[in-house]
Amino acid sequence: MYNTSMNYHFFGWEHADVSPIAEEYKKIKNPRHLYDLLSDIWCAETCAPRMRKNWTAENKTLGQCSITAFLVQDIFGGAVYGIPREGGNFHCYNVVGNCTFDLTSEQFGSEKLCYEGNPEQQRSVHFAKEEKLMRYEYIKAALQKQLSRLD
Repeated sequence: MYNTSMNYHFFGWEHADVSPIAEEYKKIKNPRHLYDLLSDIWCAETCAPRMRKNWTAENKTLGQCSITAFLVQDIFGGAVYGIPREGGNFHCYNVVGNCTFDLTSEQFGSEKLCYEGNPEQQRSVHFAKEEKLMRYEYIKAALQKQLSRLD
């Protein structure tokens, strides 16, 4: 259920007012609504394996960034960018038109991330890792199942 009065805590939530571009996702009102739906899907199994031991229901966005960002791109269009992190990894987020938002930024707590000047990310590179592709396919299928139950 979409909560229009909720204050969200992910980066860019206040201006995340883009609409789905794909017909199959027309029931999703905006990225805040998607966040609500994904909150029931994100789990230890969808978390990046290297972070899985630290995943908790209280930090549900931990290790979910790339699979979530590419799903967001499927739904709303735009581009996926990556903030360079330790070990050569990237934290992925979305830019749709002039709207920048990061559904999984809460995993960083009070750490301030820089959302400017970061390299665009390519799904072919991220999904070259089979485990990542499988996690993406899992959340995509779970989301489609949820959407089929919405009126």
